[in-house]
Amino acid sequence: MIMTSLLSGERVTLRAMEPEDLEVLYTLENDTKTWDISSVNVPYSRYLLKQFIAKGSHDIYSDGQLRLMVESIEEGTIVGMVDLVDFNPRHLRAEVGIVLARDYRNLGYGSESLKLIEEYAFNFLHLHQLYAYVSCRNEASIRLFEKAGYENTCTLKDWLYLGQDFEDTKLFQKNLSK
Repeated sequence: MIMTSLLSGERVTLRAMEPEDLEVLYTLENDTKTWDISSVNVPYSRYLLKQFIAKGSHDIYSDGQLRLMVESIEEGTIVGMVDLVDFNPRHLRAEVGIVLARDYRNLGYGSESLKLIEEYAFNFLHLHQLYAYVSCRNEASIRLFEKAGYENTCTLKDWLYLGQDFEDTKLFQKNLSK
């Protein structure tokens, strides 16, 4: 069944977090292999994540961020999350981030999720720009953003500290076409 709405595509739907998403959220947030490419530096407890789901307004204007679950239409399962963070309504921009469960990577879910969040950001929130920070060693994410038409506008030297070494990071930007 193909749903037609702003946040639904052929294979995935982006939807608000539900209490039932707690275990998936717990697993994705506590995957230490993704901590190097994000700002996470401690594990999250189920209690804190339950509070995050329950107490957030889930309104980007109030929270300054929006997290949506990526749900496979065919399977009815959560395959990942997509975020808009550092939302700046004055300058009409936000940082976009995507994390997919390991079994769902490199299958097109990321591309479709990115396309849907872009349509939402540009057509509903009326943002002018989305941007993403991507570690230079994260080849899959680099390909994802390049394929989606993001421009690598600079490389930030020694941007991420990985315990013993520093990692360069690419800044990708995409502006709404005028």
